[in-house]
Order: sequence, then C-alpha cells, then structure tokens
Amino acid sequence: SVPLVLPSMLILSGIFRMMLLAAAISDKCIRVPALINSLSFRPGREMEHRQLVDYVASSAAGFYVFDIRLTTGNALRFVY
Repeated sequence: SVPLVLPSMLILSGIFRMMLLAAAISDKCIRVPALINSLSFRPGREMEHRQLVDYVASSAAGFYVFDIRLTTGNALRFVY
C-alpha cells in the first residue's frame, strides 16, 4: 500500500509547490507599477513615465489558470 501511495504523494506535493511558487511570482508582479513609479526619470518625461506605469498596471502580468489570476490566496484556497 505504501509503495503505491508514496509516488502519488510526491507528485501532488510537487504540483502544490509549483502552484505556490507561481502564485508568489504573480504577487510580485502586482508591485511592479509602484517600483517603476518610484524611479526618477529625466525632467520633462513625466507624461511618458505615467504612460509606462499605466501600461504595466493595465497589462496585469502574472500566472493565470482558466483566465483567473493565480495569487497566493487562490493557491492556498485550492490546496485547502
């Protein structure tokens, strides 16, 4: 019984770990617009700076599963 259960448990734990790592990356992508906004650009480039921040914020980068953004909360809810 143990030799049959052990491989499947290892595979499931690997899948859960991958989900949590992908969710952590998605969570970090949420902070990128704030990071770009904190950078200083040359004077007179405020409009381009704002457009870049808006573009990155509206692109909603991250990992998606069936068009739902994979966040740490979603991943933990799935594992539970």
